[in-house]
Amino acid sequence: MVAGQNVKPQETEIEKKIEFLESLTGKVSNRKSRRWLNDRLLMELVPPLNADEIRGLFAPPPWGGDVPLSPFCMTNVGEWDKFRNIDMDKQDSIIESLEDSSGEQRSHLDADKVAVLTAWHRVDCRTRNALRRSFLSELINSYEERVRSFIRESRDGDVLVLQVQDPFHRLLLHGVCEFYNLLSTTFTQFEGPNSLKMTRICKKKASVADLPNITLCNFLKMAKEGVW
Repeated sequence: MVAGQNVKPQETEIEKKIEFLESLTGKVSNRKSRRWLNDRLLMELVPPLNADEIRGLFAPPPWGGDVPLSPFCMTNVGEWDKFRNIDMDKQDSIIESLEDSSGEQRSHLDADKVAVLTAWHRVDCRTRNALRRSFLSELINSYEERVRSFIRESRDGDVLVLQVQDPFHRLLLHGVCEFYNLLSTTFTQFEGPNSLKMTRICKKKASVADLPNITLCNFLKMAKEGVW
């Protein structure tokens, strides 16, 4: 009962203030005075805000979430202070060196892309379709290991001979050789009543065999995953 008796007189007093302010707004002609009366009327209509409500009004989105740390906050303070306190010319030289290093990395990646695409376009169109359609990664990888070792370790005139009986596997092997700019031919070797299909691999005359940093197997994987 005591609480109810305390609330009712307070509500009546607020209502009287509102009625008084509303009666004044129609009589006041000065714009500044009318704005002051409107502000007072709004203050009387809106109850006082507590601490949580005030915090909610000024909280960052999404409405009270933690403020994300800025890059400066996440940077090591000591290192940042060292950079901030050095001469401005030295700061410029440091930034330029970082930009140059990132540019070198980009140019290196671009060079790798150009090299692997050049090697890929050397492969016959029919063989490219076969490599994309039936991607036998383990088989192609085994061919590549033999071919890359041959390119690194062989001398002019050396020959690599591989025995591959399956016609489709031989097609893939020829594709690997074309990718690395090698010459490959298949011939039949007779051993008594049996015949074996052999693939002879050698370097082309007056040309250099290529060893791209990105292998054919990795290139096909990236193309299949949509990276390329």
